[in-house]
Amino acid sequence: MSYADDVFKANCLDILKNGTWDTGLNVRPKWADGKAAHTIKKFGLVNRYCLSSEFPILTLRRTFFKSAVDELLWIWQKKSNNISDLNSRIWNSWADKNGSIGKAYGYQLGIKHKYPEGMFDQVDRVIFELKHNPQSRRILTNMYVHADLSEMNLYPCAYSMTFNVSHGVLNAILNQRSQDMLTANNWNVCQYAVLVHMLAASCGLKAGELVHVIADAHIYDRHVPLVEELLLREPLPGPQLVIDGTADFYAFTTESFSLKGYSFHPFEHVIPVAI
Repeated sequence: MSYADDVFKANCLDILKNGTWDTGLNVRPKWADGKAAHTIKKFGLVNRYCLSSEFPILTLRRTFFKSAVDELLWIWQKKSNNISDLNSRIWNSWADKNGSIGKAYGYQLGIKHKYPEGMFDQVDRVIFELKHNPQSRRILTNMYVHADLSEMNLYPCAYSMTFNVSHGVLNAILNQRSQDMLTANNWNVCQYAVLVHMLAASCGLKAGELVHVIADAHIYDRHVPLVEELLLREPLPGPQLVIDGTADFYAFTTESFSLKGYSFHPFEHVIPVAI
């Protein structure tokens, strides 16, 4: 049965049983009707996914895999901060009249910095190090740049990746300051699992382990009944990731990736999103 489902269920059960409510506090997020969006949370969840076996996607309900990959490519490959370069509307609520989300996400990855070997942006620097200095303990990215926070329409949630190579196997840690468990947890897991596979394929490595560190893992008040419904379901077998033959990080498209054997439980609810 799907390991990603087991992790998700354990996380949500832990939050609902042992978490802390912020009811009564003055919180930033609001529902579409203007009411405060409160959460129950746990601090410091750490999950590990082995990427050499099944792909870590939920079967308890569908995760829209292609859309998740499209957003990943928008940030990491296109290095864009404009929703005109994105094929979904998930960022529309945070975009200005010109379609920009400010100096966030892809904008930060595309800034060039000076290194002894020359000028690189953060993504190209990771690729350079993985190819030429894979034993390095300094292969990482960071999108949480304090000097630019005032010009970001939303502070980065998944903000840092650290990469580490052992005997030709690429492992990574995803650091996330905040995680909406129902709406975005598995979405982010799928995205960064794909990223590890992309970088491994581009740099002559094998994909190993993805470690997901979440500082504030929370379930919104209006999501609790939906999560409780998912917890009653039995996981289905996890799928396998299929990647086309390209070895160029910038040649991958959403069509480069597919899932073999992905089945999931139907889930007809419209999930409200706190803004």
